[in-house]
Order: sequence, then structure tokens, then C-alpha cells
Amino acid sequence: MSDLFAAAGLEKDAPRPLADRMRPKNLSEVVGQDHLLGPEGALTRLLRANSLGSLIFWGPPGTGKTTVARLLAHETTYVFVQLSAIFSGVADLKKAFEAARARRLAGQGTLLFVDEIHRFNRAQQDSFLPYVEDGSVILIGATTENPSFELNAALLSRARVMTFKSLDEEAIRKLLARAENVEGKPLPVDADAREALIAMADGDGRAALTLAEELWRAAEPGETFDRRKLAEVVQRRAPIYDKAQEGHYNLISALHKCVRGSDPDAALYYFARMLDAGEDPLFLARRIVRMAVEDIGLADPQALVVANAAKDAYDFLGSPEGELALAQAVVYVATAPKSNANYNAYKAAQRLAKEHGSLMPPKIILNAPTKLMQREGYGEGYQYDHDAPDAFSGQNYWPESLGRKKLYRPVERGFEREIGKRLEYWERLRRERGDAS
Repeated sequence: MSDLFAAAGLEKDAPRPLADRMRPKNLSEVVGQDHLLGPEGALTRLLRANSLGSLIFWGPPGTGKTTVARLLAHETTYVFVQLSAIFSGVADLKKAFEAARARRLAGQGTLLFVDEIHRFNRAQQDSFLPYVEDGSVILIGATTENPSFELNAALLSRARVMTFKSLDEEAIRKLLARAENVEGKPLPVDADAREALIAMADGDGRAALTLAEELWRAAEPGETFDRRKLAEVVQRRAPIYDKAQEGHYNLISALHKCVRGSDPDAALYYFARMLDAGEDPLFLARRIVRMAVEDIGLADPQALVVANAAKDAYDFLGSPEGELALAQAVVYVATAPKSNANYNAYKAAQRLAKEHGSLMPPKIILNAPTKLMQREGYGEGYQYDHDAPDAFSGQNYWPESLGRKKLYRPVERGFEREIGKRLEYWERLRRERGDAS
């Protein structure tokens, strides 16, 4: 399209977004991806060795995936062809593949860039394979989603994944400085507002330049925005977060591990991040209950009570007051003593049940409602624990062929320390009464 504008002599008059005007002309101008494009970066090494193969560019929006793909074609002799999985179908793919194969026969390579490649279905992704294998195309697919989940294993095995990182604050600062040079004027913000603007970009270079452009449009001559005015002029960009995709799982994983690691401050941070991004508070409430039973268990039995109470409080109060109850539960479970002893015991019991099938319990703990069962010895010899010394008979309740097993091993933390003492006491009584089998 830009070539058509140029041919008509209209390109200079056509309005172009700042982000488009500032698109890097060579790889050295790309910011924030030194691990790929620095002197010893992964892509730099491939270009230096002249061994560019099919690649998957994986990373958040605005990190330079499309730009780098274009520039790679300029660094080589390949013809650059771009498709978008959003707008392209089977016919477009077939046309691109046939043209690429014709170029290959003429001695010309094709670099086929497919944006949002994860949006192609499995069959469409498979259609790339023969053309990648015979060298008709060097495929570069760009995706914001985890390739492990969204791309066919066969396609992934034929391409190397290059991970693009969110731009850090220094990279965003460089972009804004370049924008000021391009526009020939400083951003109409004070130092504090500039830092707020960098944070608003959320690691997205395109968003940073778009926000800067909005500021220049909004500012009166000589006007300088502070942080408060900045927030009024530029509506804060929504966090990058899809509740059905990887961002969702990354943050809930982070929250859970912070609780398990007894860091209430980090746990609250990720909890707030998820709420800020629009997560369902009841989903978070369910996960807090899970943390209480999986990572705390009987080290603090109150954790489950608190987690359930927080869920009930949210149901009763609604938003936004109810979120405070959930935040209180987050702090409680993060600061509670930790134990996965019950979790491990349950898993071990599941394995034992599956491995040994339908073993008969010992007859002493079976009821005998019929005379036949009484004659067979059901219930014979059972000792009623309340009548035994210390209210503990110490009888063996395990199937005879299995023998006694130890599944639950309480930790020396919190309330489980007391449980451990009880178990040791009962074990001693069993030994004394001759039934430690």
C-alpha cells in the first residue's frame, strides 16, 4: 500500500502514525531485544553464519516481531511476503506457496511472515510443512500465545522459537527520546509524568509511541502535564491479560507460588494484578481455598475456615468491598505455617488403592448383620476404642495381605507438630500392646 502512495506522489501527504514513521530501518535500531539482536544475540549469530531457518517469534504486542521479520528479509536475499492469519484463508496460503515454489525454481528464496500464526487451525498449520521441508519458504510465524499450546508439534519441530521480551523501562525511554527527535519537540510532561507514561506503556513500544502522540495532540502551546493531568488526558491502557490464555495462568501460578513461599507482599501484588485485569474474584476465592488445603492443610486448620469465610464475605458484600476479605485471606494463607503432608498422604492413598485393587478389610472391623456373617467371624474380636485404656485399642485395621502402611507424615510446623506427637504416642501404645504390624 505504501508503494502505491509513493507512486501517486501522495506518501508525504498521507497521515502516518508515529509508531509507523519510527519503524526501525535496520536491526541495530530495534530496542529491548539485545538477547536476540545484540552482538552475541541468537538472531545475530544465525545471520552471521548465514544459516537462517524457519522461526517462531513469540512475545507480547509491541515488542518488534513484525519489524524484525521485515528487516531479516532486508539482511538476506529473500523476497518478503506477509500474511495475517486473521485475514488470510486457504486460498491465500495456496497462492503464497505456489508463488514461493516458483521463485525457488528460479533460484530465489521466500521469507514468509505469518502474523498471529496461532489463529490458523491445525489443518492450516500442517499445510506449511511440505513447503518448509523442501525449502520453498523460510517461515517466520509471530504469536502472542505460548507456541507449546497453540502450534502443532510437527510445525514446532521444524522451527526455532525466538522469545521477544516486553520492553523494559530503559527501552521505552529510548523510544520516547527518539520520538522527541523525530517530532522536533519534547514531550509535554514533567519528570514524574514521564515515568508514569513509561509505566502505562506496559512494555509495549507501539503503545508508548501512541500515548506520546496523543499527548502532543492534546497539549496546548507551552502546556506541561503532571501525573494527574496525564491520567486525565491519556486513559490508562488495559493490562495485557486474557483470562482464557497464558497471562491468566502465569499470574495465578505466580500468586499460588508466592503463597506457598510465604511471601504475603508478593502474593498481594499478583492478587491485585489479576483483579486489576478483570479476573473473576470468585475464581480467585476458589484458588485461595485450594491453597489452604493443598499447601497448608493441618499445619493450620483455620486456613480453610478463613478461605471459605472470605468467599462467603465476597458473596455477601459484593464488589469492591468483598475484595478486601479475599485480600485478608491471601495474607492469612501466605503467612500460615505450610504443610503438604495431607496432600501427599491423599495422593499416596490413591496410588495404593489403584495398585492393590479390592482387598478385603480385616473381619474385625466388618459388621455382622446376618447369622451367616457371624458364623464367618465378621466383627469377631473387635475392641470398642472408647472402652480401651486411653480410648485407644491399637488394633490393626489394614487388609492382612497389605500390612500397615504409613501415608500421612505430619511436618514439624504449626498444628501438625501436635498431630505428630499424638501419632507417635499411639504408635508407642501399639508396640506396647503387641500390634505394631
